[in-house]
Amino acid sequence: MKNACPMCTSFLDGLDGSARHINQRTNLVVIASSPIERIAEFARSRGWRHLRLLSSAGTTYNRDYHGENEKGAQLPVMNVFVKKDGKVRHFYGSEVRYAPEKKGQNARHNDLMWPLWNVLDLTPEGRGSDWYPKLEYSERA
Repeated sequence: MKNACPMCTSFLDGLDGSARHINQRTNLVVIASSPIERIAEFARSRGWRHLRLLSSAGTTYNRDYHGENEKGAQLPVMNVFVKKDGKVRHFYGSEVRYAPEKKGQNARHNDLMWPLWNVLDLTPEGRGSDWYPKLEYSERA
């Protein structure tokens, strides 16, 4: 991708603060298809200090686990793996993102883990259907 995904970036901005706590109980890894140098540079620019970041560049991981479509477009997906009896197995994938959406409502497959949407859902107007996070915001006067 030419630019980072604003939605994924927003999600990871919030997840970075919890990563230290999560890693006390389980392994948390974020995988992106860009080369690791590009991922690391973007993480530094965002101030991410606690996420373990990996690159899937040159592998079939994204296609194998539904993080990329047949045209190579990136898709947000959450996967959980478990190691049992010496074997790593796929335990969960956020397949609900493929469920039909109601008019004005976007897929909400990992929203339980996304502080931004949880806070906005508590407000009288909610998250709305036409606002999305940006990579950068101008300063308010």
